[in-house]
Amino acid sequence: MPPVNTEAKFFACNQSTELAEKIVGAYGAKLGNVITSTYSDGEFQPSFEESVRGSRVFIIGSTHPNSDHLMEMLLMLDAAKRASARHITAVLPYYGWARQDRKDKPRVPIAAKLIAKMLETAGATRIITMDLHADQIQGFFEKPVDHLFASTIFLPYLQSLGLDDLTIASPDMGGSKRAYAYSKALKSDVVICYKQRAKANVISHMELIGDVTGKNVVLVDDMVDTAGTLTKAADLMIERGAKSVRAICTHPLLSGNAYERLEQSKLEELIVTDSIPLRQQSDKIRVVSCANLFADVMHRVHHNESISSKFIM
Repeated sequence: MPPVNTEAKFFACNQSTELAEKIVGAYGAKLGNVITSTYSDGEFQPSFEESVRGSRVFIIGSTHPNSDHLMEMLLMLDAAKRASARHITAVLPYYGWARQDRKDKPRVPIAAKLIAKMLETAGATRIITMDLHADQIQGFFEKPVDHLFASTIFLPYLQSLGLDDLTIASPDMGGSKRAYAYSKALKSDVVICYKQRAKANVISHMELIGDVTGKNVVLVDDMVDTAGTLTKAADLMIERGAKSVRAICTHPLLSGNAYERLEQSKLEELIVTDSIPLRQQSDKIRVVSCANLFADVMHRVHHNESISSKFIM
């Protein structure tokens, strides 16, 4: 009887090719060959141009809107399943639609749950992702989920800055747990912003809980979308006497007028990962790559080794 093929193979969705190349390079391998055919009406079909039978397949791609990014991941998972891959791991540096993790009003979907079921139905036997908007999204899956924390790459960068009088801030009440975890690691104080929204992405009022006078403040969040919350919080803290304000946000969605808001704000620096490619460059944005983190975890998963050392918080 021939031996079981346990070779690891790596493939990238089109929107995450640059990050995938970094991850696979850090792993010490090469990306597999995928060709995507596109019809004139926009329909597309990915095709693996090499055998994956019996292999452990890693498919790398963030599922940020638009929905084509999610659809491409689903099609590639289905293709790998139908090509008889033994294990199929969906590597989602950014898990899109994660903000819809509950019914916060009548007659709305729980999109994060729906997408979890779609990924499993398409063929994913394991999920690797980073800084989910809500931890409980892991429970939407029946398959194993490795939920990584970007703190493993952000904390060394923060420590390298050598900031005195450091204070960690959460831009809203929901992010207080994350802020406290950073403050514990850095042995610093914590302040929290309380905000009220008029509607999605529109803040009607913001107040600060805590003292930032004479402090170097670092705002911590899982994502930055329109940058309305971050820039408003940064301006408020400078008004309240902060020496400087930086922000750490794992996923740089940066939609709408986000870049203009950043340039006009009191934020000294926005530190993000490359989980999502930037739409444009900015002198205020510092990108810290998550490639080595994902490469290490994927290597440990493939060799059935523990990854608990990657969970700082």
